[in-house]
Amino acid sequence: MAKVLNNLIVQGLSGSLGNQIVIRQGKGGQTIVSAKPANATRTFNLTQLAQQEAFHNAIAYAKSAKDENIYLTKAQGTTLSAFNVAVADWFNAPEVLEIDTENWTGAVGQVIRVKAQDDIQVTRVHVQIADTQGNFLEEGAAVQADGLWWVYTTTTTIADPSIVNINAKAYNLPGNSHMLAWQNN
Repeated sequence: MAKVLNNLIVQGLSGSLGNQIVIRQGKGGQTIVSAKPANATRTFNLTQLAQQEAFHNAIAYAKSAKDENIYLTKAQGTTLSAFNVAVADWFNAPEVLEIDTENWTGAVGQVIRVKAQDDIQVTRVHVQIADTQGNFLEEGAAVQADGLWWVYTTTTTIADPSIVNINAKAYNLPGNSHMLAWQNN
């Protein structure tokens, strides 16, 4: 594949030349010349089929989300389109980096902080507090605070917070999620 810039002969040219060469235009205005792809019949393994399905779902998501302001803004000043940014976002899950319980003693109205990030945007964080047997004591949505931090304000008194598990789950625009579990040791 060759990329041609500022050549008067091929500038703006697209199509195929015979049965061997394909000429197309890239987003940055460059002319791309490549060999014509072969139309051979292939058999795909399960991993390849799963990746194709994932890519199909990413494309479907990007078609509906490409006009979102956040994707338009992220694409500005790059060679990527908002569609490309949305596809990439679909493939990248957010990440919960930390659960901070330093100021939580088990009383109602105290704060548990959750640090979460995503390549585009974390849309929500959900916090669950359970006992050691897995019974939920309380759960709810955290509120975005400053930077990567989200805060969850407790609604139940927990007599012994040293025997609970806290799960924080972050979500991004396409609905991907990541959970981090905290246990007091």
